[in-house]
Formats: sequence, C-alpha cells, structure tokens
Amino acid sequence: MKPSFALGAVLATALALPATAQTLNVVTAGDTNMVDYINDYLGPKFEAANPGVTVRALGTGPGDGGSQALYEKLAAQKEADTWDVDVGVVHQRMAGQLVAEGLLQSYRDRAATSDLVTAANAESALGVDVAGYVIPMFQSQIALAYNPALVTEPPQSYADLVDWAAANPGQFGYNGITGGMAGVGFVFGWMYAFSDMAEQLRNGPYEADAPAQWTPALEGLKAFNANVTITPGNAGTLDALNRGEIAMGPVWMDMFYTWVADGRLNPDLKLLIPAPGMPGQPMYYVVPEKAAEADLAVKFIEMASSPEVQAEGIVRRFNWLPGIDANAVRENLTEAEWGALFTDVTPELLAERGMSMPQADYFRAILESYEREVAN
Repeated sequence: MKPSFALGAVLATALALPATAQTLNVVTAGDTNMVDYINDYLGPKFEAANPGVTVRALGTGPGDGGSQALYEKLAAQKEADTWDVDVGVVHQRMAGQLVAEGLLQSYRDRAATSDLVTAANAESALGVDVAGYVIPMFQSQIALAYNPALVTEPPQSYADLVDWAAANPGQFGYNGITGGMAGVGFVFGWMYAFSDMAEQLRNGPYEADAPAQWTPALEGLKAFNANVTITPGNAGTLDALNRGEIAMGPVWMDMFYTWVADGRLNPDLKLLIPAPGMPGQPMYYVVPEKAAEADLAVKFIEMASSPEVQAEGIVRRFNWLPGIDANAVRENLTEAEWGALFTDVTPELLAERGMSMPQADYFRAILESYEREVAN
C-alpha cells in the first residue's frame, strides 16, 4: 500500500499545480552557500515574479570537482533530446571545455543584461573563447593585504616587492601552492611579472618547451621564498596578518572583507594589487545546449545578473565583487558599502591589474615547475 500512497501523493501534488507550472533546474558547483543562495534568495525571488515556476537547486560540490561533476552530468545526456539542467553555475576552468564540446548554448545576446558584461574573462576563459556563452555570477580577485602600521610605503609592483621582502625578512607570508588558491595566484602573478610571456600564459597557445624558459623567474622566486614566511593556507595568511606575525600577504578579496565584517580581522588592514597584476576568477552562469527550459533559464540569469540583485545578493550577502560592470551596481549600494568594497582597489585598478588565471596547460605546467624548481 505504501507505493500506491506515494504515487497518489505525487499525482495529487501534480494536479494541484497551475496548468502552466514549470520547473527550472539550477545545478551549481561550489560550496553549500551557493545552493543556499539559490534556495533562499534567487529562487524565491524568481518564483514570486513568475507565478507557476518552481526553482530547484542542486549542488555538485566545491572546487573544480564540482564543475567536473556538472560536465559529466551533461556529457552523459548528450544524445538525449532534452537535458535536465536548465541553468549551470561553473568554474572558469570547466567553461572552456563545455563550450569546446558543444554542451552550452550561446545565450548572452538574448539576455537584457548582456551590455553590462564587461569583464575580459567573460570573453576568454583560460585561453578558450567563451564569448556569448557565459555571464559571470561574480568576480573573485586575489590581492595583497598589508598592515599600514608596519608597511608605510607598500610596494606597488612585484619588482618592488622583491626589494621590500629582502629588506623585511619574514614579514611577507603566503602559502606557496598548497592550502589555497591565494598562494597559487601569487605564484601566477609572479610568472606574469618575470617570465616575459604574461599574455601567452593567460591566453595561449601552449608550447610544450615554454617551461624551459622559466628558470630565471623560478630561481628568483626560490630566492624570494628564502625571505618569506610560508603559511598553512588562505586562512593561515589572514590569521598571521591579524596577529601581526606578518605584515603582508596574498588574500582573496571577498574572504578579506568577510573576515573584517565578522570581526576576525584587523579593520585597519588595506589591500593593493601590484603591477603588472594578479589573477582572479569568476564563476559563470551557463545554459546547457539542450536545456528543457532555455528561455526561462535566460530570464533567470537576467534577474541574477541585474544591478539590483548583484548589489543585494553578490555584494551584501557574500562580499564578492559584481559579475557585471561594478559601476552599474553602484547606485544600488550605499556610499559606505561602495567604499568598503572599492576604496583600496578601485574598479579602474581592478580592470587594469585584475588578470585571468593561466591557460589550462600553463596552469598545470607552472605548478609542476614550482614543485620541481622552487619547493625542492
């Protein structure tokens, strides 16, 4: 009797729904806060504006593994007429592969917010052309945090930082390439500064013999590391800054702002991005090629990428940088909120020095070279 009761309950629920009922399936990589953001904020907001629509969110897990799981879900359905994912949220490294394998729609021109998408990483994802296929959900940027009480004249470039670290041994701290991406991003920025191939590292083409040209840059990094404190991870760098054990180190800007807001970090600390720049990465909204509710998906992404929602959802709730042009979001923020986000690193500086992560093959090759030539 239990199966019959269950089936009856399902049928009763289905019959109770409006005749125009639609379900929008949103599948997101990332931590649980990504699913909560959809279930608690975006979903109810979209449902209220679109009677008869139910937004259902599913998380595939944190990090690139979460994006890999979404890729596998789409690839497994490739021969089906329609797929059960309408909106995907993926990391930058996976977006290019999804485009290359024909698993995504080019939808951006159909979105009313397309003109607000100005970031370079909305056109190229680690060297792969993704123009039209993605709208950034948010931008996350690595910067150097420093204590102005200890660093009165902060270095404005990687070259200046080398001299500063030599003059202040142990006062710069980072986590190398383990324990978090802030340290990894610092290493990528170092390679952009000292390899003489920054553009190629970011956009390709990949050349297998390129690592042989990196020896001077990597030897310089090994010498630099002799003057720094190696921290256990992203949080470890922030903890060391807060305790005064180090005076400067690379951090994720959103994590920095969240720790300050939570009272876990000295609010007098400041941020800078040294020349030529440091990497960041977005997460993207995408629409699968055979999404069952593609038009509804575009409408959902329009709402999620609107200045109002970017201000309330992305900035206020998470301290992330907007996925769209920050200046379009400004009128929806108080001056205090705008100042907290952009006083140290202005949108103009972010546009100049906020860079993408390396092209996927170079990404891997730099980490392997670090392990071989710097860590040993």
